[in-house]
Amino acid sequence: MKQLLSRYKLPIFALSSMVLLASCDKDFVEINTNPNAVSVPTTPYIFSKAIYDGAANSGNKGSLLFGLMQYTTSYNDVEGFGSKYTASQVNATGGVFSNSYPTQINQIGEVIKAVKDDPTKVNLYAAARIWRVFCYSRLTDLYGDIPYSEAAQGYNLSIFQPKYDAQSAIYADMLKELETAANSFDASNTTTFGNSDLIYQGNSTKWKKFAYSLMLRLGMRLSKVDAAASQSWVTKAIAGGVIRDYADIAKVSYLASGQNINKNPIAWQLLNDNYLRADGTNNTEGGKYQDVFINSLKTNKDPRLGVLSVVYVNGAASSDESIQKGLPATINGTKPSDFITYSEPKQTTVLKVDAPLLLFTVAESNFLLAEAAIKGWYKTETASALYETGIRAAMQQWDLISGVTNVIDKARIDSYITAHALKTSGTVAEQTEQIYYQFWAGIFPDAQEVYNNYRRTGYPALVPNVYPGNATGGKIFRRFLYPVLEQTLNRASYNEAVQRQGADDLLTRVWWDKQ
Repeated sequence: MKQLLSRYKLPIFALSSMVLLASCDKDFVEINTNPNAVSVPTTPYIFSKAIYDGAANSGNKGSLLFGLMQYTTSYNDVEGFGSKYTASQVNATGGVFSNSYPTQINQIGEVIKAVKDDPTKVNLYAAARIWRVFCYSRLTDLYGDIPYSEAAQGYNLSIFQPKYDAQSAIYADMLKELETAANSFDASNTTTFGNSDLIYQGNSTKWKKFAYSLMLRLGMRLSKVDAAASQSWVTKAIAGGVIRDYADIAKVSYLASGQNINKNPIAWQLLNDNYLRADGTNNTEGGKYQDVFINSLKTNKDPRLGVLSVVYVNGAASSDESIQKGLPATINGTKPSDFITYSEPKQTTVLKVDAPLLLFTVAESNFLLAEAAIKGWYKTETASALYETGIRAAMQQWDLISGVTNVIDKARIDSYITAHALKTSGTVAEQTEQIYYQFWAGIFPDAQEVYNNYRRTGYPALVPNVYPGNATGGKIFRRFLYPVLEQTLNRASYNEAVQRQGADDLLTRVWWDKQ
């Protein structure tokens, strides 16, 4: 029961007894009150924590989606689960669900409860609603049906076994929330979260662009399951104004020192899992870049190769593009004798713990708009121009991550764009494939958003790894598994979701996954 209570609500402090003995000391309350405890939560601080936890807790942490989208792998079957689909590790996919509800879902719910009825805090309420959509969208995209309308209501409404909402209903509500929140910002109201807002420091105009950008992302997600609704929401998002300038990128900034929560969560976990020794051989879990990713960058003469990867030569990290080499995901359990010669993430870019975590970028907006253009949903700009802007933005955003200006030479970017121009004479499918290959190469390290669009579009056309003892018959899995504890602590709701959605299986497709 303790686990059940903590999953969907903020911790409750149990009463020691309903009846106090008459002989209790008259100073009982004073003696048993912690003078250093906070009796009234500070809403801005909770909002900061909700942002930290929401940004950190996704499929991007660990090797799972990095492996599944064929960026990384390992000779170790445990660390290599994402690239090998090892049957013994399938329950690792429940971690995002288990970690979400006690942290960011509860936290942002408490923020909303504190501000929603105060007209002077309308901008705080709007920002909190947008962040709640971001958190829930990450969660439902991985699992499908999840607790939503009744989630995080243990403390408030004593709902300890919340129902799972259908993903179709969740999407409808998230899109409505984004529209309502975006329209509710009051430019004349200067009350914001200020510096407690780790994304935009209280800038309501930028939060509004973030809302419409998420609307574009989620609206496009419906393209195969409900094209009419998809077009409607995409059109509405474009009219509202999405992120097109670097100053508007949704990102969380981090520090190089202090508590781990203040460090870039992707970089910090990759370092701790494999790369702290920075010598190319003492990689704790045997992780390296996968050959699919490195070979693709080399074949396409991608100037990001030397920005993202290194090989250790005589104890020093080398970005020499000619020696970069990816590890095959087919290697079975034994460390290769030439392990040191394989590429791994670069310490000053991908592994930089004080680098910002980019949540929504100029590159993503332009790639999504390019798809909208080839569908005929957006006619103000050409698909070709949007696609090229997306590639350029994806390369230039490494300036933000590395902290180095013009980390990729402009001439090399221009050359790459010329060599990979959108084939406008091709079919919609052929152009879509080009866009989402560039999305795969350019949105890294946001492997979860790449995974979402891979399932929706089928691109990039990754070839599954048929590894001995894999859990999927050599197929890239379509969703994550619910945590095993849900089958005991919330069985009725779990069973209802499985009956509606399909087996709690890695190959069951979520509602919008119709490719």
